[in-house]
Amino acid sequence: MSAEATNPVGAAEAADTDVTVRRRGRARIDLRRLGRAALLGATAGPAPRDRLPDAISHVAEAHRAHHPEADLSVLRRAYVLAESSHRGQFRKSGEPYITHPLAVTLILAELGAETTTLTASLLHDTVEDTEVTLDQVRREFGDEVAYLVDGVTKVEKIDYGAAAEPETFRKMLVATGNDVRVMSIKLADRLHNMRTLGVMRPEKQARIAKVTRDVLIPLAERLGVQALKTELEDLVFAILHPEEYETTRALIAGNPQASDALGAVAEQVATVLREADIGAEVLVRPRHFVSVHRVRLKRGELRGCDFGRLLVLVAEDADCYAVLGELHTCFTPVISEFKDFIAAPKFNLYQSLHTAIAAPDGAVAEVLIRTHRMHTVAEAGVVALGNPHVGQEPAAAPGDLADGDGGAPPASQSHASRPATTSRPGASTRAGSSTRPGASDRSGTTDRRPGADAPLPDAAASPGADAAPDAAASPAEDGERVDPTRPGWLSRLLDWQQAAPDPDTFWTSLRADLAEDDEITVFRADGGTLGLPAGASCVDAAYAQHGEAAHGCLGARVNGRLTPLSTVLGDGDTVQLLLAQDTVSGPSPEWLDHARTPAARIAIDGWLRAHPESTAPPADTSAPRPQADVPADHRSGAELHADLEGEPRAAVRPAGCCTPVPPDKITGFRVRGGSVTVHRAGCAAVDTMRRLGRTPVAVRWGDTAQGRVTLVAESFGRPGLLADLTEAIAVAGAAVVSATVEPPSEQRVRHTYTLHLPDVGRLAALMRAMRDVPGVYDVSRARHRAPSDPRRA
Repeated sequence: MSAEATNPVGAAEAADTDVTVRRRGRARIDLRRLGRAALLGATAGPAPRDRLPDAISHVAEAHRAHHPEADLSVLRRAYVLAESSHRGQFRKSGEPYITHPLAVTLILAELGAETTTLTASLLHDTVEDTEVTLDQVRREFGDEVAYLVDGVTKVEKIDYGAAAEPETFRKMLVATGNDVRVMSIKLADRLHNMRTLGVMRPEKQARIAKVTRDVLIPLAERLGVQALKTELEDLVFAILHPEEYETTRALIAGNPQASDALGAVAEQVATVLREADIGAEVLVRPRHFVSVHRVRLKRGELRGCDFGRLLVLVAEDADCYAVLGELHTCFTPVISEFKDFIAAPKFNLYQSLHTAIAAPDGAVAEVLIRTHRMHTVAEAGVVALGNPHVGQEPAAAPGDLADGDGGAPPASQSHASRPATTSRPGASTRAGSSTRPGASDRSGTTDRRPGADAPLPDAAASPGADAAPDAAASPAEDGERVDPTRPGWLSRLLDWQQAAPDPDTFWTSLRADLAEDDEITVFRADGGTLGLPAGASCVDAAYAQHGEAAHGCLGARVNGRLTPLSTVLGDGDTVQLLLAQDTVSGPSPEWLDHARTPAARIAIDGWLRAHPESTAPPADTSAPRPQADVPADHRSGAELHADLEGEPRAAVRPAGCCTPVPPDKITGFRVRGGSVTVHRAGCAAVDTMRRLGRTPVAVRWGDTAQGRVTLVAESFGRPGLLADLTEAIAVAGAAVVSATVEPPSEQRVRHTYTLHLPDVGRLAALMRAMRDVPGVYDVSRARHRAPSDPRRA
């Protein structure tokens, strides 16, 4: 976290300045003035114990706006230690280094972080950059503050070399698994460093911006901290895409009337809601730069209403749907834009109704509808949840926050349909007298109906959790504290990182994992659930449920139907995974093409490296061949040779209708394209070829003992039949290449398996073993092509 930076210049300065003006309408705290205050405080001696140093007065004021009863004495002690330990250190700008932890703490205070987080943020660089030790922090401030400070402290580069950055992030993520406030501090730290990145060399700016884009911004999105995420996006945009940034900035500057267009629609919406007697606030929310850029790419030429959105804040869940009904009744809705994230929240805790309406003059405006409590979480995410280990009321909504799909910058205008409602989130919170958004939700009349606003810690539970409101804060049975802010994606990340000790593998897998920006929930056959990234396949589900035991997965049933392991799962699917009972089965290299999660890819790659023979191509034989012989065909696993004296060379392939294997009697025929197809002597296709006047070609088997064969099993349908058949095949040492199962007809089921046998001499024994499976009344070699419509297994 040592920030070698000063006030931004160039593109970074433009991003910082423009975003600040659009978001806040007030000047940012002057860090140079804070630095002078810190220096003056140091020369004038310590402040009286009953008075806060001037340098942290802004932090205290912002903190008290969210937590009026907070004890500020611990912040005073933390500041004194931080200022004294950093004394004499300066940033590249010449500012005292203490301005950096002060700025990080102010960011978190404005988001509503509780006192422990602010204490740790003041001290977050002391152990890393000064003589202060972690034991000293623990003695003076307790275990929690020490844990947070240690979590954000970088590993020593002298010990890890080039792996220092990946290992630092691994350490922070592991610490975040126990206390999500670690990552909150890191995000605020990176935001201030990005704001002050201008004095860095361009190549270093680009490197830091890329890590921010690939790792920190996705983490901010997943933790729901939209206020930090959107500003980070704009700062990265300015550095990595300066031309597009300048185009977007000019586009916004050239449309000053955009707020007027949205304001007119907002007035109409406010009037409609007032006449319907729905208490609500209608706010105009300008988009941030990256959001405008995305909309421009999607829609082309932008109109006035495209530069922002309307935000409607209400008291309860039911009011959200009442507002939606009025808007869709009195305006023309754009149905394709409707999304209900209240009934189905995003995986990062975000809840809102999204819609778009067309006003009578044709202007189309996007509208977000949410409660004050939802707004708090949408803006500040896990920061709004406070201490994850203590059941407490959520912090108030921040006053100056950002726009995005899960949050928006503060309102430039407010159109309150009923002035008596709670104050708008864009209002200043520093005066200490404004009503905090969400206060009315905690007045003793909180809606406890299913789907109504629940206490924030419960809302943060991972998908599938069904704990009672107070359960999230209660200690676990083993005495460990329960963190209600540890979602499913974080648990999965912590699991797979243990299997990736190599820093490069971890770093690559982390970036790929964080690039997945959506999540689905699938149901297991035993009644449990699995949280997976969107686009995950049955392979991913197998490793998520069974770990390394998934190496022996043979197939899956999705929603009761047999499917290949490559099947992409959808949200709400039910998946039953079929595992081999032996210990020698393993994944094929093709599984990597279908694995989307790092856990699956790391496990598969590890097994393939440990079993290199599984990826080796079949060994070639060097036996002498006739002068007119053609290359052997290996598709069936057995060698085939054709005697074509005086004729051009041609490929030799086994016929799919009868799948001959050694030592079957065989005959071949020339087919379209010049290749030779080989049939069993008794195949019906042989008679057909002869009737058509085709001349047989002499063919023979090579020396190999392995082969591929297609078997058809006729059986009566019963539960567990497929598992028993595949177990019999695996026990016989055969590998399933493909399988089809026809829909049951009169309680009878037809299975067709294409199998690879290491020794075709064991084919008869394999067929007997399959006939011995209860319910199977016949097993035979395939004599005709399988129907084209059965489901693939």
